[in-house]
Amino acid sequence: MNQFKALVVNKTETDFTVNVQTVSMNDLPEGDVVIKVVYSSVNYKDGLACIPNGKIVKSYPFIPGIDLAGIVTSSNDPRFKEGDEVIATSYEIGVSHYGGYSEYARIPGDWIVPLPKGLTLKEAMALGTAGFTAALSIHRLEENGLSPEKGKVLVTGATGGVGSIAVSMLAKRNYHVVASTGKETEHEYLRELGAKEIISREEVCLEQIRPLDKQYWAAAVDPVGGRTLASILSRIQYNGSVAVSGLTGGTDVPTTVFPFILRGVNLLGIDSVYCPMELRKQIWERMATDLKPDKLLESIAQEITLEQLPNALSNILKGKLRGRTVVKLS
Repeated sequence: MNQFKALVVNKTETDFTVNVQTVSMNDLPEGDVVIKVVYSSVNYKDGLACIPNGKIVKSYPFIPGIDLAGIVTSSNDPRFKEGDEVIATSYEIGVSHYGGYSEYARIPGDWIVPLPKGLTLKEAMALGTAGFTAALSIHRLEENGLSPEKGKVLVTGATGGVGSIAVSMLAKRNYHVVASTGKETEHEYLRELGAKEIISREEVCLEQIRPLDKQYWAAAVDPVGGRTLASILSRIQYNGSVAVSGLTGGTDVPTTVFPFILRGVNLLGIDSVYCPMELRKQIWERMATDLKPDKLLESIAQEITLEQLPNALSNILKGKLRGRTVVKLS
């Protein structure tokens, strides 16, 4: 336990490195709880943390990984004891506080969620931040009136982490899912997850975006943003909602006020990082029950080792990863 492996990112005036190194407990930041990390996962933000200009990591050397699941080995927090199985995602983990790409992590107890019944540690990381974001998106859409009889639900970036899990979760709850992807080779995968219709990116993100267009979808889960979001807003049904959680399509959204004031469309911002703990636990409970994807480990997730991680982090930034990638630490 004194020495263990971790993926370390380092940046100097002349060099930038990402490699597996041996570190010790003395290298870890302060925290109430020490966790033996069993699994982590690969997210877009993790990919950004492992490039020189990703604008995620503020100081070096650093251990990235915004997700982790494992077993408590010691705790100064009365809520947790040795042997507890726990999850920790979001907050400052993998951004300014050493993260999950390490065989051990030491973090504040306030950032930890007990593993819900109905999930294994591996399943928890097959979900991870991407699954949490998808589940929170669906939860907020349903809070705003979405139900299966209201109509079709669009999912953009459908082969990515958030998209894949959203398709599967929505299908499990009997929604008519329209999955959008730029990858023609992945249509069978999306059908397997439960998509009823598959459309191209171009069919969603139109070349010319009108202020208001024909109404197609009751709601949308959008981890893409940018022009795609603007195009969706112009085609959401009256009183429908869009849950937006990402920016892979860019940060500028060339829309107008018309969808909001003439059709009562709701634009719901989805933030997984600082989601309040009470709601966070509620969402994890739903991910262990009514929102647990049916083919999570069989179809959506693949497993890699710490040594294979740098390649996966590079590939997620290139859009080459499908579904979710789980990292086995111990």
